[in-house]
Amino acid sequence: MHKQHKIHHHHHHGKQPSAESGFDHVNRYYDKNLETWAAKILPGEFYVTAHGEMIATVLGSCISACIRDTKLGIGGMNHFMLPVQNEHSSAQWGSDPNTAETRYGNWAMEHLLNTLYKMGSRKQDLEVKLFGGGQVMAALSDVGQRNILFVYDYLRKEGMKVSAADVGDIFSRKVLFFPDTGAVKVRRMTTTRNDTIIQREKGYMESIQQHKDDSDIELFD
Repeated sequence: MHKQHKIHHHHHHGKQPSAESGFDHVNRYYDKNLETWAAKILPGEFYVTAHGEMIATVLGSCISACIRDTKLGIGGMNHFMLPVQNEHSSAQWGSDPNTAETRYGNWAMEHLLNTLYKMGSRKQDLEVKLFGGGQVMAALSDVGQRNILFVYDYLRKEGMKVSAADVGDIFSRKVLFFPDTGAVKVRRMTTTRNDTIIQREKGYMESIQQHKDDSDIELFD
């Protein structure tokens, strides 16, 4: 497991910081235990903050990349999953970066990185940590693994290193990320506590499967 960093809160329970533009739909709240403003993201969402808010999510087979700018103290987290490949697909998985199979991951990674670049980050100052990709649904045994392979491959092509990761295995994970310090708290959860996560991921997967074969559907900003 990761070393727990001490978290220094430089904001008391004052006014909630305003969200960066484009993030008004994300569920934001005050976490009393940790005494910090926070945002909770669901599958398919991402969130970036310049105010040191905590970003939280719960992952089964999905992946979250936590990326922060070590110089500016801004950062964000995404939460994504690749669709299950259908048997009739002729493309070898992963061979074409533009296939429907990878575009959800590409979209999640590019949106997060581009938002940080727009806020003034430079690639060489970014630190990346990866979480999730657990084998939590027996029927979808390889999904978590493909999500993990995808994100490592994506970062390798971008020339970005992974500074810490807790991926794979058979756990769901609750992840709390503090973009200003880079601290992460991870709680691994056994399958008995997984039902809502599995239902949520199944619903997310079904919704992306429905779009997958419509070649005219494009994801856009």
